[in-house]
Formats: sequence, structure tokens, C-alpha cells
Amino acid sequence: MSNQSTYPLMPHATASWLVDNTALTFEQIAEFCGLHILEVQAMADDLAGAKYTGRDPVHSGELTQPEIERGQTNPDYRLRMQKAPISVSRTKGPRYTPVSKRQDKPDGIAWILRHHPEISDAQIGKLIGTTRNTIAAIRDRSHWNISNINPKDPVTLGLCSQRELDALVAKAAKRAGIEEDDTASNLRLGNDREALIEELRAEREAHAKAASQAAQEAEAAAWLEARRAEGISDS
Repeated sequence: MSNQSTYPLMPHATASWLVDNTALTFEQIAEFCGLHILEVQAMADDLAGAKYTGRDPVHSGELTQPEIERGQTNPDYRLRMQKAPISVSRTKGPRYTPVSKRQDKPDGIAWILRHHPEISDAQIGKLIGTTRNTIAAIRDRSHWNISNINPKDPVTLGLCSQRELDALVAKAAKRAGIEEDDTASNLRLGNDREALIEELRAEREAHAKAASQAAQEAEAAAWLEARRAEGISDS
């Protein structure tokens, strides 16, 4: 995770643009945008990039073309923010979640309740963009759709960033008096990383299998069509 103090106003959209329009490494893009390198990898593999409309950081003034060229020349170079984005204060109320993501909220809430019970309902509501009534219903299993709710990491669902979740976990743990040593923290991050890698691998294999099956079906259809044509010619 990056240690720089400021990030692009729209980190995922900016990362998507940099993946499509530059030769920067995934690590450079992740560092500049404050994302996990696997999120950038997913965009490059077309598993997540289609969800975001690319945002040109050069046009917004956050990067310059010479700065991008320095990064492309030297993979170890860390991009520098040219102009910090104007901070926008949120109004009170739940965060906005795209319509396509709203059906994933219960899964994300269930995951947090299971893995981070120290996080308060108010914190979950602000992070995911939901109400306390919904959280309570999922916790006591009275939610109308509880049989179809499967706990899933809200980061992989796109409901929040890894940076937001890590900050919230650290804040909640401090308030609850929970101290997590470096070994436990690294183990947790390692497990999350392995799970995400496995999920991305499974998606790629599923796409490859579907493409192979489609190619086989097309080949079979072409063969049948050729046989039919031969039959017509013989007659």
C-alpha cells in the first residue's frame, strides 16, 4: 500500500486509464492511486476495468506527460502528484453506491460482521452506505433475503477500497482496545491476498473455458453446415 499523502480524486477510474494508456507497471499505478496491486491486475485482465470509465490524470492536472514518461523509463520510479485534488466534504447520510453494486451490500455487511465484530453499526453504515436496520437484520438473521446472503469481502465486491477498510479496522480495534501484532496483521493480509488471487484465477479459468466451449460449438456447427452442403451437392 502506498505511503504518499494524497491520491487522485477518482483512484479506480484513474488507474483504469493508466492501465489502458501507459506502459507503467502495476506497482507504479497501485502506488500512485493508493490501490492494492491486485486491483490493478484485475483491471488489466478486464475483470474489473470495464466497471470504471477511465479518468485522464493529465487532463485533471494530477500528472504530467513528462512524469508518466519518467515512470515508463524507470520501473522503480514513483510517480509524484502534480496537483492535489480539491477535497470535497460529504454531506451526512449513507454513502452513494452504484445501482449495480447495491445487491452486493448484504454480502459485504455479513463479511464485516463475521470477521470484524469490533466495528460499530454506525461505522459499517458509513463504509458500505446502508442503514442500521439492515445491519441489525443481517446480524440476527431476520433479513428477508438471509438465505441468499453469502459473506464476501466488501473490497472485492467494489463497495469500498482496501485503504478505507484497513483504516476503519485499525480505528475500531484501537477503540476496542484490541492490539494486533505485525505477524497477525501480515497473516490476515496474506490470507486476503491469496483469496483474491484465487478468485481472479477462477474467473479467468471460467472465461477461458467459456471461450473454448464457444469455439468448439462454432466448429461443430461449421462441420454440420459443411456436411449439409455436401449432401445437397450429392443430390
